[in-house]
Amino acid sequence: MPSDSGHIDFSVHPVMRTLPTITLAEMDSIGLMNRIDTKYVTHENILVELLREAALRGYRVLETSAGKSNPYDSVYFDTESLEMYRMHLHRKLVRQKIRTRMYVNSGQTFLEIKKKNNRGRTRKKRMEVSAEVLRDFRGDSGREDFITRITGYPAGELHPSVETMFRRITLVNASKTERLTIDTDLRFVHLPSGNERTLGNAVVIELKQDGRAASEMKGILLDLRVKPLRMSKYCIGTALTDPQAPKHRFKLKIRKIEKIINQSLT
Repeated sequence: MPSDSGHIDFSVHPVMRTLPTITLAEMDSIGLMNRIDTKYVTHENILVELLREAALRGYRVLETSAGKSNPYDSVYFDTESLEMYRMHLHRKLVRQKIRTRMYVNSGQTFLEIKKKNNRGRTRKKRMEVSAEVLRDFRGDSGREDFITRITGYPAGELHPSVETMFRRITLVNASKTERLTIDTDLRFVHLPSGNERTLGNAVVIELKQDGRAASEMKGILLDLRVKPLRMSKYCIGTALTDPQAPKHRFKLKIRKIEKIINQSLT
């Protein structure tokens, strides 16, 4: 993957000052019940142009007490045979992920389960936990019962697999019918082996839109020649860092990401 040197620091970039802000309380009021999710991958240089255009169209950026670009730290859990990773690898429609996630600036940490059904809808359940269990939630009956009841996996069969770290910018459109999460500076660590990789200057964007409303952001992305690309940070991180994981389908994804980044530099 491309070198991670020369990252743009969006926490201090002038383009961020052109975006009006939205508070977490305001953003949490946006339901998006009939939601459609679409992922995109691009380069940091293109993101600067996207943010400029978003500001002109009235998009607002989430600002917390720590700023507008906030660090996240997540640990994904899987079985020893990587059952959840293999569900993605083999394109299973019904699948799930188990992770802990820390909002680094506040220290607030959650144990989360994301389940996708055969209609492509994703539901998330979570419980707040202490930051000390970020890398291993096991050993507490309440947490273990939560996992087993929702996923069917006994906690003893799950192990910390891959840690993902990134910085996130969140945008909301003026009419509050779509939300955009923008992840930069993505890094992965395979916890059993200690292998580390990055996605260099790649940016992963997820557009969450009300399925009944037109999306202005899709037009911005189209004008910037940013195309949809289905990807899972957990799966890409596993394919990059786990020497034992089967990777055949994800190698193609990684090559696509490399191509997108290299084209954006020309």
